[in-house]
Formats: sequence, structure tokens, C-alpha cells
Amino acid sequence: MHIQTGTETDQAVVARPTVDDRQVVDIVLASDAHGAFVWGVFDRLLDEPSLFIGNITASGFGAMEAAVLAYGLALGGRRGARTALANFWRRVSHASMFTVNAASPLRSILEQSIDIAVIRNKSRPLQLSILASNARTDAVKIFAGDQLSIDAILAAATIPFLFPAVEIDGETYWGDGDLSASPALPSDAGHRLVVTGKPALFMTPCADRRPAATPCAMKCAPTQAIFDSQHRAGAALFTRPWTDWGELTDMRDRGRERAGDWLFAEHSIADECSAVDRKNRYV
Repeated sequence: MHIQTGTETDQAVVARPTVDDRQVVDIVLASDAHGAFVWGVFDRLLDEPSLFIGNITASGFGAMEAAVLAYGLALGGRRGARTALANFWRRVSHASMFTVNAASPLRSILEQSIDIAVIRNKSRPLQLSILASNARTDAVKIFAGDQLSIDAILAAATIPFLFPAVEIDGETYWGDGDLSASPALPSDAGHRLVVTGKPALFMTPCADRRPAATPCAMKCAPTQAIFDSQHRAGAALFTRPWTDWGELTDMRDRGRERAGDWLFAEHSIADECSAVDRKNRYV
């Protein structure tokens, strides 16, 4: 066991509530969202007792954090998730000071940070899907449920061409999963939140793909996005052989701030089936 199990009261907040004022959000982590920024977004959302995360679809380095979040929530509730994320990033910062190859310690760090069997449990309130690209065909594969593994999470976090692809069942995979391949999961979420490094021309469209004037059969959640306006400054941390803790916490704090902007903004979306309402961007 990697973290201590929380109290019964702390664990209770993980279960989906039955009260009418709950707010459930599904989260999509783009491959260009820097991990420390994502850490801050998660950390701020965990502060909200009435907000619950239903599903996370993750690509890039954010796949590792999504797995850590899911594991921490399962064992220790919100406090456990926050502790697990902080411990994960301390391991990353510490390990990066003693290795030239930034990819080599990630497997060890992930194995110290999560128990994959806990994350695979389909009875958990938070369900996780990991996106990785086939290095040979560029086809995007979705790893979920029993297919989730340490290798799948590492593949999603592997930078194409900079580090070797990860072999899974005879095929090789690495990061840069296409958001358009994110699954249409059944959900009671009130919002779908995309966390990304920079603005894109479009986000994942409604899976029903009907014209805007046609009622949506999928009853999809409105989509908003949180952008890291300083994503270029964080990109260097992927490649250099050391990671400064102060810089990481600065990025975390920026993520917390952007998530706070999203939480307190008025969400007014006229068309729930459009690709994304460009007015609902939080930079």
C-alpha cells in the first residue's frame, strides 16, 4: 500500500452523492498540458466538496497524474488524492536530479505511486481511460478497465521520437493521443472539462455528431476548456535533466488559479452538442 487509507468520513466524499446539488464533471487531459499545471487543476477541484469527477480521459504526461489521482481517491478520499499527487511530484523532482535520461525513472516512480489493480476496479466512482498512439500506424488506442497497465500509462507519457516507444502486446505505443478519439462514456456529468496547454481550433465534438438544431441523443455534457497561457515555459521541463521544485509549484499554483476561474465563472452554453463554446475558455 502506497498511502494510508483515509478515515471513513474522508472516504465517503469519493462515492457519488445522492443529493440534488451535486456537480459531476468529466475531465479530458490533452497531451500538451504540462503535468504540474494539471496537478494544480486537480488540487483545486479537490477543494470543492460538491464537485465529483466521473471519468478522466488522459493522454500525455497527464495520464500518470490521472492514475495517481484515481488511486489516491480510491484509498484515501480527497485528502488521499492530494497527498498522492504531491508525493508523486516530489518523486519526479527528486529522481530527475540524479539521472540524465528523463524517461528512465518514470516506471519506478509510477510503481511507487499507484497500485494498478486498484485503478482497474470498475466499481470505483472514478473511471479512467488512457490514450496512446501506435508508433507504427499512428492509430490511437484507448486503454481502459482491464487493459489499464503501468505500460499503457508510461506509453501515454512517452514523448514521440525523443524516447523509445513502449511495447504492449506485440505493438509499440507512445504519447500524443488524439483527443478526437476520446470515448463517449455514459455519464451523469454536468460539464466536460478539457485541460490543455494551448488553444485549439476545435475540441472533441459531440459523439452523436448531429446537426446543432437536432436534439442530441447522447445527452452530452457541455464542454469547457482550461488553457495554460504559459505552456511554452513549462515545455522545457520535459527534456532537461533536472526539475526545480519551485518551478513545479509555480505551475501547480497557476493551474489552481485557472481551475478557480472556471469554478466561479458563469457557465452559459446554448448548444450542448457543439464541439466547444469558444466563450467558455479559461486562460
